[in-house]
Amino acid sequence: MKKVVAVLAALLLLAVVAQFFLAAFGAFNNAPREEGFGPHRALGYSILALAFVVTIAAALARMPGRVIGMAGLAVGLVLLQVVIKEVAGAIGDGSTVAQLIFGLHAVNGLLIMGAVEEVMRRSRKISWKPAEQSAEPSRAAS
Repeated sequence: MKKVVAVLAALLLLAVVAQFFLAAFGAFNNAPREEGFGPHRALGYSILALAFVVTIAAALARMPGRVIGMAGLAVGLVLLQVVIKEVAGAIGDGSTVAQLIFGLHAVNGLLIMGAVEEVMRRSRKISWKPAEQSAEPSRAAS
């Protein structure tokens, strides 16, 4: 089960990297705003679901509290992405304050990437530990 957590965390990290690509794609294409950011938005909700699954899987696999906590932090940070977008949108498109608040969306994305990378790194280290050698070396029969 611990290897499953490591694989899911790696998939989550790949999704977060793809999310940065889709954000740039949406920002620099000629499509209307809602249409251009559609894939970014859809992947964002998928990332939320996958981060939740990673958190539950880490808990079920009895991973250390640090791994479970970092996975839970990723869930919270992804939820914060929605809050940042909504607050910036409520202030008004185009205003300087809204743009500054929305800039936190990218910074928070980097925090998400860091949390997910930490979950992946720690879960890989735990799940692919070499088998411990016995205290006494085995003796070959002569």
